[in-house]
Amino acid sequence: MSARPFLCLEPFPMRLVPSICTFAAAALLPAISQAQTPACTHTVGMVVSLTGAAGRFGQAASKSVELAFNELNRAAGTPGIAGCRLAFDLRDAQSQGSVAVDQARQLVDLRKVPAIIGGIISSVSIPIVTSVTGPAGVVQISPASTSPTLTRLGNEGKTNGWFFRTITSDALQGTAAAKFAVDQGLRNLAIIHVNNDFGVNMLAEFRRAYEALGGKVESVTPYNPQQPSYAAEVTNALKANAPALYFIGYPGDGTTIIRTWVQQGGPQRFLFNDGMNAADFIKGVGPQFLNSALGTSSGTTRTPSTEFFSQAYPAMSGGFDAGAPAADRAFDAAAILGLAIAHAGKFEAAAIRDSIRKVTEPGGEVVHAGPQGFARALQLIREKKPVRYVGVIGPVAFDKNGDIVGPFRTWRIANGEVTTMGQMSMEDVQAVQQRLR
Repeated sequence: MSARPFLCLEPFPMRLVPSICTFAAAALLPAISQAQTPACTHTVGMVVSLTGAAGRFGQAASKSVELAFNELNRAAGTPGIAGCRLAFDLRDAQSQGSVAVDQARQLVDLRKVPAIIGGIISSVSIPIVTSVTGPAGVVQISPASTSPTLTRLGNEGKTNGWFFRTITSDALQGTAAAKFAVDQGLRNLAIIHVNNDFGVNMLAEFRRAYEALGGKVESVTPYNPQQPSYAAEVTNALKANAPALYFIGYPGDGTTIIRTWVQQGGPQRFLFNDGMNAADFIKGVGPQFLNSALGTSSGTTRTPSTEFFSQAYPAMSGGFDAGAPAADRAFDAAAILGLAIAHAGKFEAAAIRDSIRKVTEPGGEVVHAGPQGFARALQLIREKKPVRYVGVIGPVAFDKNGDIVGPFRTWRIANGEVTTMGQMSMEDVQAVQQRLR
């Protein structure tokens, strides 16, 4: 399948319009006159899934990046970010690795971008970093790719230090989900999982911890994305007569699979991975069938940045709320990248890479998202003083592989709404992992 060259997003409901379009965030702010806007533009790439199984993730994430760059440009004013306004060139990965690689290569080879935000899913991020950004020496920061393979590639030197992500690895989430399942009395499960890097790794990490904690996996059924029907997979999974289903996948395919599960008489007790707490998924399945649904997601530590995002994002997103999957982490990815460009003082990949850690590491003055927070951050950077951005998801620090650690949110669906049940600390997760060694 050939890829469209650029995608410009019109107001929601989303319509994808093939065009040559760059998001120059400052140009979207009528309050800033042309005289107050830097004449040049720093354009980074963004490769996310706007269509396909993970399309809603990428749609939500693109609005977050737009918001973050708007606010940074507003705070920077005439001096700009490293002398220019920030913008991003948005490309649709179509939830396919081959398409993503083609789009990323165009951004790097033709547009000469020094940084790319994306992908959303691991099966997109992995080929981008191994085929494009890693070899080319271009920064890549993902807001939603969770596969442990990305950590392994870092350990093997195959990402060359160019990859970062603002979400925790499934090596941690699988353990958190296992503990939560057992704590909630889900001791026997059938599992249906997407047959890609994310699904296979999530299954392995979950199963290892779940069985060590006394749980029993009754059956495992893989599925391939974007099929017209999943009746065969559901029929196979139901043969185990398990009292509950753990679904590992994405909302698009998940809607069809869970509806089929219910239609075939499967028990209406579910465990879901992060990203399945999406309004479209709940509506598509039918909220009346999900009142015994539980799930885990990467958690947040509430900060003033969280409060800013929860108010500002719904007002401009065209239909997404602040809890939309990948939205908060995409905002932080864009904010960190923008501040890193300011800190680097130049639009060059190596300087930006090194500055990503400089604007997030402990020891600097804590700053938050929003007009005052970004203005203070940019002032500190101009004064060459240490700064630490504490974002929507809380404080982060990147290890040598670009990974972060953090808490996990546990949630349930009741009457069509996603409700937080609690938060599992990193110490809780690590205590389980110690038992597995």
